Parts: sequence; structure tokens; C-alpha cells
Amino acid sequence: MNMPSKTYVQVQKIRAIGLTVTSCHHSVDFYTQALGFELVSDITVEGQDYSDLQGITEAKIRIVTLQLGDELIELMEYFNIKGKPIPKDSQSNDIWFQHFAIVVSDMDRAYAQVCSFPIEPISVAPQTILSNNETSGGVRAFKFKDPDGHDLELIWFPTDKGQDKWHQNTNRLFLGIDHSAIAVSNTEQSLHFYRDLLGMQVDSRNLNWRATQASLDNLAGAEVRITSLRPAQGGLGIELLDYLVPGKGRPIPSDWKSCDIAHIQIELVVNDIEQLVDKLQQNGVEFVSSRIVQFTDSGSPYRKGCLVKDPDGHTILLIDY
Repeated sequence: MNMPSKTYVQVQKIRAIGLTVTSCHHSVDFYTQALGFELVSDITVEGQDYSDLQGITEAKIRIVTLQLGDELIELMEYFNIKGKPIPKDSQSNDIWFQHFAIVVSDMDRAYAQVCSFPIEPISVAPQTILSNNETSGGVRAFKFKDPDGHDLELIWFPTDKGQDKWHQNTNRLFLGIDHSAIAVSNTEQSLHFYRDLLGMQVDSRNLNWRATQASLDNLAGAEVRITSLRPAQGGLGIELLDYLVPGKGRPIPSDWKSCDIAHIQIELVVNDIEQLVDKLQQNGVEFVSSRIVQFTDSGSPYRKGCLVKDPDGHTILLIDY
């Protein structure tokens, strides 16, 4: 008798991007007023399950979920612990760099709106990728920091670029989130994790350079190798940013924790968390969670979760419904 083969374990979709913030109150004001996000839920969680999940003793966390288009972000404020701030001198090639790209229908209007709020620009101004760049020619982008120092990007796609949903007729200025981009120290090492272990698929490969990239990143001579990945069900993706010039920046400090403001977790829905965790353990992946946490409270948006680190120390929350 033929035994049934094991399920092919892979990431199905990205549920949300989680950010640790100093104040949910201030961050909600910024994301809703400056960027058009809408409130979904506002809960406070505590207890052993959440402590074990985030690797924080006696964690008490306010979690505010916001939505833009089809995509979600979670703002997480730790009530009983004051996390370390994001280094003021952070640059785009530091390995802790991570932004998420907010798609806009009109770059000039969106740029004017965010500049009326307390942001810190990274880019000199919105930049247009040159037409000789096959993958992203004509794309317009602007990078900046939110009031906590989290990195964000506004992005506008010409009609021949980007997902179909970004080109539907709408009167909305801010449309949704296309991807989260992370600085990496080695593309092949990161592909082993995201593609080979997690089952994400390479969507495109690209090299961005010249004056446009330097102005976008505020990095002299910037040259970056970009590899885009999407999960099985498409939608929100992950971009790997491998800086060739000026080279790799500073690594993620090993003592950074979930309560620190630089903490960003990409929440990946997987089809079999037990099997995947076993696979990751066999491959020497670093775990933040002490176990696969099973949630029984009705407030949790998922049934099981486990927080791990990618090869560079970016945090990934594996969840299973």
C-alpha cells in the first residue's frame, strides 16, 4: 500500500507586518491621518503564551491592527518594558534596515501629504527609476522614516509594472502594501531560507544603481542587488536588498529583542507549522519562541505561532490557522 506523501511545507501568504512602537496612540494617529490606514482592532494581551511567543518575560502588549487596501500592519506597544530606540544614524545598507512599500495612485499628492507630518526624509525627493532598467523602469519611489524611525517607502507603478490591483480605477490616494524590503548580507544565504526552506518563489531579480538609487537611499554611489519573492498565494511579498556599493552596513545586534523599537516581524501563514518548525530546527535556524505557542483565547487572530530569525536576524512570525 502506498503511504501518503508528506505535505509540501510552504508559506501560503503574508498575513501582516508587525512593528514595535513607543506609543500606539501616536503611531495610530500617524498611520491613519498621514497614510490612510483604517483601524481594525485594538487589544491588550499578556500571559505565558505571548511571553513565550515573543521571547519576553511577562510581556504585556497592546496590539493595534490597521488595514490599508488588502494589507494589514500590527502596531505593538510593550507596556511593562521600555525598548531600545532605533539608532539615529541608521542607513539603508545597515542589515537591520527594513521598510514596507505603500503603493500610491499619485506620487506628487502622496509626497506632499506625508511631508506635512513629522517624518524624516531618507530620499532627497521622489525618484523615477530610469527606463533602461527592465524590471522597474518608470517606477517612482520615496523613502522616509515614521516618527519612531521605522523605514517606509511610497511607491508608484506605471501601467506596465506592479500587480494588476495597483492599476484599478480608484479615488484613493494610498492603495495598499506591495512588499517589505530587508537588507541582507548574502542573497544566496537568504534565498536558502526564504525559497528553499519556506517555499517562497522568486518573482524577479534586479540591479538598481546610478544617481537615482543614491538619491533614493541617500547613499553615495549606491548599487543594490534586489531579489523579489512572493508566497504561494501571491499578494504582499518580500524583497532582499543586497548592497554591493557602499557594501554591507552594520549587522543586527544579537541583543535586540521583540520589545525594541527596531523590531519588525513579518507574519507568514504556513500550511503545516509543526513540520516546518521541525525542518527549520534541522537546518540550524535560530528560534525566538521557546515553543510552538497554541492560542486558545478568542482574541488571537491565529491558532498557532512561532517566532524565528532569518540568517541575518530579521524576525519572522510563522502562524497557522
